[in-house]
Amino acid sequence: MLRPWKISLAERVDRGRSTPVYLQIVHALIHDIQRGRLSPGTFLPSSRELASTLGVNRKTIVIAYDDLISQGWLASDGTRGTIVSNSLPEPRQERSPNPPLDPARNSASPEFTMRSAPNLSLVFAGDGHLVLDDGAPDPRILPSDVLARAYRTAVRQASRTNWLGYGDPRGSPVLRQAIADMLTTHRGLVASADNICITRGSQMAIFIAAKMLVGAGETVLVEALSYSPAREAFRAAGAAVIGARLDDEGLDVEDVERLCRRHKVRALYLTPHHQFPTTVSLKPERRLRVLDLARQFGFAVIEDDYDHEFHFEHQPLLPMASYAPRRTIYIGSMSKLLQPGLRIGYIAAPADIIRAVANEIVIIDRLGNVPTELAVAELIQSGELHRHARKALQVYLDRRNSFAHLLQANFDGLIDFKVPDGGLAFWISFRDASILDAIERGVASRQVRLLPSRSFAVAPCEQRGLRLGFASLNPNEAAEALRRLRQAADLPFQNAADELDRPNSG
Repeated sequence: MLRPWKISLAERVDRGRSTPVYLQIVHALIHDIQRGRLSPGTFLPSSRELASTLGVNRKTIVIAYDDLISQGWLASDGTRGTIVSNSLPEPRQERSPNPPLDPARNSASPEFTMRSAPNLSLVFAGDGHLVLDDGAPDPRILPSDVLARAYRTAVRQASRTNWLGYGDPRGSPVLRQAIADMLTTHRGLVASADNICITRGSQMAIFIAAKMLVGAGETVLVEALSYSPAREAFRAAGAAVIGARLDDEGLDVEDVERLCRRHKVRALYLTPHHQFPTTVSLKPERRLRVLDLARQFGFAVIEDDYDHEFHFEHQPLLPMASYAPRRTIYIGSMSKLLQPGLRIGYIAAPADIIRAVANEIVIIDRLGNVPTELAVAELIQSGELHRHARKALQVYLDRRNSFAHLLQANFDGLIDFKVPDGGLAFWISFRDASILDAIERGVASRQVRLLPSRSFAVAPCEQRGLRLGFASLNPNEAAEALRRLRQAADLPFQNAADELDRPNSG
C-alpha cells in the first residue's frame, strides 16, 4: 500500500519534555492534518513502521492512533490500515514550517482580532523581589492553624447542610448575615443579609457596580488621583471617566459641582475613608456636600471603603452609606483585614439593588467559593476576626511608625509626606522629579517592585508620587526595600555604617 505522506515527526518528538511521547505524536499528527500535510483518506504508516522510525515502543504508536481514532481525526480501514478520516473537511494550504509541539512554547500571534486590553500596572511578590505594594496586609500575621480550623468547621458544616452545590449567587447566607451584623454594630449601617452580596474581592464589586450604573458614553467622576483598576472597570463599561480635583483635605467638592454642571454624571466613585492613593480622610462637611450634590444632580455614590479597620489616631468616621443608604453603593473587603488570597469582598446596598447585583454575578461566575465564605463567617462568629483585627492594628501601627523613620533617614530633604492617620501605605512626593525618575529606572535592577508614579493620575492631572505600602513588610524587609530605593536613585549613604549595618532582607 502506497503511503505518500513523508514522515516528519522524528525531529519533533522530544523525550526530554514533560509531555508524554504518545501525546507529542498525537499533537503532531493533528497539526499535520490541520495544515494539509495529511489530507482525508491518506494512509498512515503501520504502528510497527512508525515506531521503528521514531525509535519508540510500538505500543506508544498504538495508543496514539487509538486516541486519534476515538477523537475522529483518524479511522481504521480494516486490514488496509489507518487513514485520516474522510469525514474531515478539505485541508487548508500549508503555510508554515513545523511548529513546536508544546503549546506553552508557541508564541505565535492569534489569527483573530481582539480589542485592546487596559494597560494596568500590577505588583506582586516573586523571584526574590521585595514589593512595596499599594497597601496590602501581611498574610503571615493570621495564624495558619486558626485559618485551617475555620476551614475544617466550614467544610463539615457545608457537607451536613448540602451547601456545596449551586446556591444563592448573593453568597452564603451565613456570611452575608455576619457582615450585615458587623456593619450594623461597628459602621452604623442598618443592614440585613438581604442588603449584602458577596464578591470575589472589592475589584469585582467595583466592576459589577460599573456594569449596573453606566453605559456607553455616560460620565463617571473619580478622584483625580485614584485607583487605576477601578477607572478601567468604568471604562470597560463604556463610561467616560473624568477626574475631580483633590486638595490637601481630599476631594474638592466645588470641582465636583462644576463638573456636574458640564456633564450628565451617572456616578461618583470615591475613597473617602482613606483616599487612594493620598490616604487623606474626607471631612464630614465635604461628605455631606457630596451627598447633597448627588441628590441635586441624580448620580450614585460608589463608596469604596477598602481598609476601614486600619485607622490609628481616632475612631474611624462612619461611612457615607450609614446616613445615605439609598444614595450609595457601599463596597468593602475582608481581604485587606484577613488575607488577599481569600478573595472576599462585598456590596452593601438596598435589597432591590442587591437582587440586580446577583443577576450580574450569575453572568460572571454563578457562585462564589462556599467553603471560603463559610470559613470567614466562622472567623467572625467565633471572635477570631476581632482578635486578629486588634493584633493586626497594633502590628501595623508599629510598622507605620518605623516606616516613617526609615523614610526620613533615607530621603530626608528629598521627599514630602505625612504620616497617615489610617490605611496601610504612605503617599510620597519628590521635591526633585529627577530623583523619582532615577528610582523608577533603577528599581528593577535592585529587585524591588512598586507601582509607577504615573499610574494614579487621571488626565489632565499630571501629579506624580509613590504610594508605598508598609504593612506587608516586617521591619527588616522594609529597611532593605528603602535602602534599595536609595541605591536605585544612586544616592550616597549618610555614612559607611548605614551601608555596613543594614538589616537582612529575610
